[in-house]
Amino acid sequence: MKISLWEIYKVFVRIGVILIGGGYVILPILKEDIVEKKNWITESELIDYYAISQSLPGLIAANISIFVGYKIRGKFGALAAILGIITSPFICITGIASIVSQISEISVVKAILWGVNFGVIILIISSVKEMWSKSITDKFTLFMFFAFLVAILKYNITPTPIILSSILIGILYKLFQRYKEGNK
Repeated sequence: MKISLWEIYKVFVRIGVILIGGGYVILPILKEDIVEKKNWITESELIDYYAISQSLPGLIAANISIFVGYKIRGKFGALAAILGIITSPFICITGIASIVSQISEISVVKAILWGVNFGVIILIISSVKEMWSKSITDKFTLFMFFAFLVAILKYNITPTPIILSSILIGILYKLFQRYKEGNK
């Protein structure tokens, strides 16, 4: 069954409305909506799109929406998904831009934002859990995780060299595995 562009747009508008906290919290939301409920893509594809989206410039939510939309309906599906994901933030930002400084000083709003921070942290932890189970699959990937974690935390290495290094190491590792399997 061919999924309509309007349906793609509507789903991503809904996701954009509930996407408080940015791209890091999109993974559990997409998993529930487009993997489990709609079966538009597989969980493995979602994890791959998420990983690639983090490596690209721009917003993670926008990048992943483009990949998912493209998978579903090609270029027009990508366009419908990106328009959907940015619709509600665009409307909200446009609507509150002029009064944001006044709103942020209201004690109830401060309390709400303080509480939302905890929800965002939980969603980020959930995303890490999802990524962990799909990405850390053997001793080598566990070693690489901790090596890159130390590089970031102890030596303050920025994400760009970490991402580029992990891409190169991943390619070399897979080539080495294929070579090893071919010589058995």
